[in-house]
Amino acid sequence: MRRAVVICPGRGTYNTPELGSLARLNPDKVALFKGFDALRRENGQETLTELDGASRYSIAKHTRGDNASALIYAASYADFLSLKDIDVVAVTGNSMGWYTTLACAGALSANQGFKLVNTMGQMMQDSLIGGQLVYPITDDTWQPDPSQRADVITLVTEIANQADHSLALSIDLGGMLVLAGNEAGLAAFSDRASPQGQFPLRLHNHAAFHTALQEPVSRAAQQRFDPAMFEQPDIPMIDGRGAIWWPHATDRKALHSYTLGHQVVEPYDFAKAVTIAAREFAPDVFIVLGPGTTLGGAVAQSLISSAWQGMRSKSDFQTRQSETTLLTAMGRPDQRQQVTA
Repeated sequence: MRRAVVICPGRGTYNTPELGSLARLNPDKVALFKGFDALRRENGQETLTELDGASRYSIAKHTRGDNASALIYAASYADFLSLKDIDVVAVTGNSMGWYTTLACAGALSANQGFKLVNTMGQMMQDSLIGGQLVYPITDDTWQPDPSQRADVITLVTEIANQADHSLALSIDLGGMLVLAGNEAGLAAFSDRASPQGQFPLRLHNHAAFHTALQEPVSRAAQQRFDPAMFEQPDIPMIDGRGAIWWPHATDRKALHSYTLGHQVVEPYDFAKAVTIAAREFAPDVFIVLGPGTTLGGAVAQSLISSAWQGMRSKSDFQTRQSETTLLTAMGRPDQRQQVTA
């Protein structure tokens, strides 16, 4: 049985190709989705069944925080339940994927995890404070460029020090940085950063996640959710600082504080979480849950940046991947069957 670290994706992974994927890929999870639909109806929200079953994908509707978060959580959690003959040694996630991590690891029940992600998505959408953009810090070979990263951080700091400008690191994806801030800060970076193809790329319907701008949301969430909702995890969890939450040794109040405090208003270091997962748990394979396949590159780039198993470039990773599958994306049909059959 293969040892695996499971990775839960965040926002931006349910796109046009994923429309209809809940029903198509998980016909045996009808009861699970009906439960989620019931919770959505109680809140006066459109159900997942209706959203996933729409005749066409709508950027205005499907990327909204209150809809996207729920769709992604449902798809990811259903994928986790579909794993077969896999020894899951740890779970981690990117950004919103931390909430899914809590459910997959058993720190929250399926419905509690859904309530959390659905509520946070709705609160973020209702306030929609600031925005995000993405900018690369590697070349085409995926080799990390420390000087380029330093230049980006310097520019971010300069912009943030200007009056009425807010800009900060939001997520470290290994080969890319997600930056967040207010309109003035984001516009200034787009104007001053060197264009690299489609980058800087603004993310549609994304707020300034993982920055101090989200403090009002964090305060409201901490008051709304009780620490008693959290349980001891059954599987180790790696958070956005690279810290490990162990079964039988997790302080539930601390987990509540991190999840609704630090995790909301401080940068999320996904690259470090992947590095810790690789070094501390030595998995045979990393399994990226659906929906979508966009997080696979960030996982590979994070492993390369940490030189895991001697990999230092895209070609190194591709060679290893062709010899022994190191990374499986459940959003890809050919790879999905490798872990669900």
